[in-house]
Amino acid sequence: MTIPALLFGIVLSSIYGTVFHFWKGGNMKKLLFFLALAWVGFWAGHAAGWLLDWSFAAVGPLNTGMATLGSAIFLFAGEWLGRVEIVRKG
Repeated sequence: MTIPALLFGIVLSSIYGTVFHFWKGGNMKKLLFFLALAWVGFWAGHAAGWLLDWSFAAVGPLNTGMATLGSAIFLFAGEWLGRVEIVRKG
């Protein structure tokens, strides 16, 4: 992995998290949550594509297709799980 590919992946995943936050709304805490989900999902998707030898929409050494898919899965699943509220009886 080259330094430019690594930086491009960080920028691209940050854009995904930021756009998702603008779409879903929320405060600064949610923005950081979505950014973290996008980063982890992006690199998990890239690694899964590398391990499974699946590649589409690759940009140099970066498997952006699988990485984008991983980021989307993490963002939607994290947003859905983040809606859970704990109610305490007492």
